[in-house]
Amino acid sequence: METLPDLLSAPLAALSVGLNPSIPSVKAGFYFANPRNRFWKALNQCGFFDEHIEASFKGCQYLHTKYRIGFTDLVKRPTAGCGDLKAFDYRNGSSRLQQLIDDAQPDIIWFHGKLTCQKYLQYSEGKQSVTSWGLQSWTINAKPVYVSPNPSPANAAFSLAVISDSYADFFKHLS
Repeated sequence: METLPDLLSAPLAALSVGLNPSIPSVKAGFYFANPRNRFWKALNQCGFFDEHIEASFKGCQYLHTKYRIGFTDLVKRPTAGCGDLKAFDYRNGSSRLQQLIDDAQPDIIWFHGKLTCQKYLQYSEGKQSVTSWGLQSWTINAKPVYVSPNPSPANAAFSLAVISDSYADFFKHLS
């Protein structure tokens, strides 16, 4: 099955890291494309942007070119849910993500969800850190790391307001 291509170029202000692409996102051809995913709604409600950013490939490109936000996933294999991912996926994904971070040198790394960040750390050599919400007390390649709630519809524990507030806090750290 196809996957979403990374949307990267140097220099990056931020590298947005999702867990893995959803099947609706791959079919639509852009990140967070599931209509029930709250990424775009939270982004538009966080108060950082003067303009409305549409949920589309064009919206991803706009964030990338105007704000230097790159997009990738820890695991590039699309699934219907995270339960379909295996240790092999995380191991390969963590190695791949580390290489992307080494190459792109983003100013800040933005993980969507604690699970995404924890799986990266679990399968990265020598990286044992406690993951909390918001700005982490540790870094990757001397770059700050931020963890916001995953906007996936499968993560109903967090309201749109909580996710939006987290994004507002994240954008305070963008250079």
